[in-house]
Amino acid sequence: MDISQLEVFLAVAREGGFSRAADKLYRTQSAVSQAIRKLESEIGESLFDRSSRDGRLTDAGHVLQEYAERLLNLRENAREALAELRELQKGKLVVGANEFTALYLLRVLAEFRRLHPAIRIVVQRSLGSQIPDDVRRHNCEFGVLTYDPQDAELASAVVYSDELIFVVPPQHPLARESRVSIRQLGAESFVAHIVSSPYREKVIQAFNKYKTPLHMGVELPTLQAIKRFVAMGNGVAFLHRNLRLIYRKSAALSHAGRAFLKIAESVAHAHGGRYRFDRER
Repeated sequence: MDISQLEVFLAVAREGGFSRAADKLYRTQSAVSQAIRKLESEIGESLFDRSSRDGRLTDAGHVLQEYAERLLNLRENAREALAELRELQKGKLVVGANEFTALYLLRVLAEFRRLHPAIRIVVQRSLGSQIPDDVRRHNCEFGVLTYDPQDAELASAVVYSDELIFVVPPQHPLARESRVSIRQLGAESFVAHIVSSPYREKVIQAFNKYKTPLHMGVELPTLQAIKRFVAMGNGVAFLHRNLRLIYRKSAALSHAGRAFLKIAESVAHAHGGRYRFDRER
């Protein structure tokens, strides 16, 4: 049996006859009769007492009527629940983050909460190294990272840029200094990020402005590689961290998830500064 058959059956039961049910459903009486005969054949029971003129139900008909009403009510409840999801009147948003990256979320979550108070928000504490797996396994819809996971299954958007910091090995003489002049940096060998960025250009411009040589003897592709290379005693570096929102590339985002991305983008446009929204893949 299918839903359309049950709708015809209930119409006959409620209207007290095949003719009135046909009028209610805008169908011919023969079409209604055929639908009922097919339903009776499938379940192996007669549903109406054909000797009566008021569409009186048999015992089997009374039993089916109760379940048919439940099924149609469930369908309507499902439609209403889906509409509530579309209209962001219910649902849940789960984001994976660690202690540091969760701080970025506060402004975005506050705006999300203001606009969509009915959505439950869960920020799930996780190690940064585990967050890509959590997103892939559907443990959370979004993750916030300080690095690019380089994962073909994940999409990424840079949403926040941290401040520029000067990195030296622990044993370096400048490691003990609270302030360093740009003149002092002219004697250092820098490990640079090979990818061009506004921060790299600002550093180059600053050295040019103060007529200080900038020695970039090594260029590496990732910030993690730069940090490790410097920690081994191979020069110094300027670094800045980008925070990224990651999410599954192939999976459709929930209605709450799509709203979250829109709000992250609107926060970046409204506040600027370190807030950004740059989709990378």
